[in-house]
Amino acid sequence: MAEVATKRPRWIGKSMPRVEDLRFLRGKGRYIDDLKLPNMAHAAILRSPYAHARIVRIDTSAAERLPGVYKVVTGKDVAERMNPLPTFAVGPIYQHLLAVDKVRYAGEAVAAVVAENRYIAEDACDLIEVEYEPLPPVVDPFEAMEPGAPLVHEALGSNIAYSRTFTFGDVEGDFANADHVVSARLRWPRSSAMPMETNGAIGDYDEGTGTLTIYANSMNFTYFQWLIATSLKIPASKLKVVPINAGGSFGSKFFMHKVPTMAGFLSMVAGRPVKYVEDRIDHILNNDHCGSDRYYDVSLAFDNDGTLRSLKIDCVDDYGAYLQFGTGTHGNALAQVVGPYRIQSVQYKLTAVLTNKNQQGAYRGFGSEVNNWVLERMVDLAARKLGMDRAEIRRKNFIRPEQFPYKIPTGNIYDSGNYEGVLDKALKLVDYEYWVGERERARQEGRYLGIGIVTAQERSVFSSTEFWFWFDQPSFPVTSSPESATITIDPTGKFVVTLHSLAFWGNSPETVVTQVVAEEFDVDPSDIVVTYADSQHALPGTGPGGSRFTVMVTGALVGASARLKEKIKKIAAHELEVSPDDLEFSEGKVRVKGSPDRALTLDQIALKAYMFRLDLPEDIESGLEASYTYDHPYTTLPSADRKDLGVFYPFVGHACHIAVVEVDPETGQFTYHKYAAVHDCGTVVNPMTLHGHITGGAVQGLGTALFEEYVYDESGQMLTASFMDYLVPTAMDVPRFDIDHQETPSPYTPYGIKGGGEGGRMMSPGAITAALEDALEPFGVRITELPITPSKIVGWIQQARGGQA
Repeated sequence: MAEVATKRPRWIGKSMPRVEDLRFLRGKGRYIDDLKLPNMAHAAILRSPYAHARIVRIDTSAAERLPGVYKVVTGKDVAERMNPLPTFAVGPIYQHLLAVDKVRYAGEAVAAVVAENRYIAEDACDLIEVEYEPLPPVVDPFEAMEPGAPLVHEALGSNIAYSRTFTFGDVEGDFANADHVVSARLRWPRSSAMPMETNGAIGDYDEGTGTLTIYANSMNFTYFQWLIATSLKIPASKLKVVPINAGGSFGSKFFMHKVPTMAGFLSMVAGRPVKYVEDRIDHILNNDHCGSDRYYDVSLAFDNDGTLRSLKIDCVDDYGAYLQFGTGTHGNALAQVVGPYRIQSVQYKLTAVLTNKNQQGAYRGFGSEVNNWVLERMVDLAARKLGMDRAEIRRKNFIRPEQFPYKIPTGNIYDSGNYEGVLDKALKLVDYEYWVGERERARQEGRYLGIGIVTAQERSVFSSTEFWFWFDQPSFPVTSSPESATITIDPTGKFVVTLHSLAFWGNSPETVVTQVVAEEFDVDPSDIVVTYADSQHALPGTGPGGSRFTVMVTGALVGASARLKEKIKKIAAHELEVSPDDLEFSEGKVRVKGSPDRALTLDQIALKAYMFRLDLPEDIESGLEASYTYDHPYTTLPSADRKDLGVFYPFVGHACHIAVVEVDPETGQFTYHKYAAVHDCGTVVNPMTLHGHITGGAVQGLGTALFEEYVYDESGQMLTASFMDYLVPTAMDVPRFDIDHQETPSPYTPYGIKGGGEGGRMMSPGAITAALEDALEPFGVRITELPITPSKIVGWIQQARGGQA
């Protein structure tokens, strides 16, 4: 169990401006497209116009003759020189860098051109002739499961890539003994992360050394670097991935492999550096990060007094043409499947279906935000069935503070929490009683005002078992997902901290590092510089994802600090002629406890460590540097029968979001009156940056709930392949967020920190859905699908009125 700090912190918990802001707000940040290498060429990609077709013939001769073209490659070249792309799928579901024999979705890469500039490369793509034999596409996942449906992967023999039912507890008994059961069919559509900067990379192959350097805005190059090397058929030691600042990720760059692998491969075959940066259409059509695309049949059993007893979930998930992450997004859901409630049993059935669409990947929430929406929909149905206040049914079923750590039916542990305290803060922040009264007054006036409440979880810091516990005999039973850090104090007493698994990605990793190191050594943050290692020099690391980075990098920094402090104290003890146990760090000095005048500054100690070796005891080496690799602080293996999935996501935050809206039933438009959010992420490191997390995440959640959707026609063509058709929310489309925090420190992590990176998107879809449904309650409308567009609202009202406009 981690030791939670007892002294009042100086820097942890302070709203310190981001240290990254100085360069980025002045336009001095360096992104992938700012990087130019000598003799660098540029790439463009030819993509399939068909969702499903065999490739009969490719003629690249005209493209190769175009002046300025250096190289044209096709799937034949890929098949000869490369392995398939990295995947965690089981069975014969292989994805190649360029389609080899057939294409499986519209937009799949078919050929690539390397040219003097991007303009010439794009023109050359237009000159490539491809003869296709169109095949019947399968777009609907339910049709894909029918006998005789066209197969996305013939070698698999089915479009069902995975199907299994997990049962935790006495589900049938709990349903049989419950007073009530509510059921619903729910739909969560596919959307995606849309960061300002798309995915990009530069490959630079050195034929002399055989080393391939890839500059990329990827988020966890250390963790997956060896997989990219395997695809490229080169030793991992000969692949150096250099992290470049990323203009946002939201999951889109978590397992970014297509673009870096493409740039690396093209550099190897072209014999020069090659840059490839997606345009927006590329980013939408052929990304690594489509969000969940699910159909649910859900039932909730409960008693007359509102006690929630059991939950049944049957999910059909449309994964698209490939299965790069396996079914891991549902592991995220199972980590918090019962939410903050004392539900005693769960049945979870998953059917993963392949269709002729681009694959799923990582998008903020990674599947658990969907489960929150589903569960909160069902709790609202139960409250309506009983005529019970929606806040009170939640309060009645909360896990109590004295019950933590709390084991949920799947086996995961919730570490700490005070859910009722969060609810009370949120009700006060939104002025709930006032709006309840205002809602009734509005209805008497013929206005349609609604209040939506969600109380939901934010799991953080994944353990890798979630990617393989789906199988009795997993082919790749990975259990390690560490984070590393190196702290160096230079001869002048200044700190340089090296991170080993990421670059700046729009968040504030350098700010987190600065605050933690400043806290550990009690120094001024201005004395700390943060830098990043490339993959050849990096220690083990996993990078951001699953709201893990703050917890894990803090663990690595605390471990490295402890090692470095021990050496510093030895030097200071020798100089001051005291025991190391009698020393403490304070205001940039090491001083004798109780005698603050007897002290040495860190720059004095550092100079001694670097320049005066013979003045030190023989067991002290020159220099001041320490590294530490921090493994997951609390995880257990699943049981052999999978009745207990083990502890795999134990640092569980919690939040309550409450939205108040007013709907115009004639137009389907609505206005926000209020939006309040209270989060508990354990000990807050930086309230200002956490506020940004919550705000940004909530906006993305509202985008999913109200605007964004990947729409395909019957032939598999995407109808929303640009921002002309794929709507994202603007600042004019979202409310002001009133945000507050509650802190229940985790007993298992340094400083009691929990993750908070995904919290806003975890909650806002449920809150806005509930608010709009409450506003439409006089019409009897039930909202069971997203996105909730004005035209749908009008249609639902007309349907409720019997079809009359």
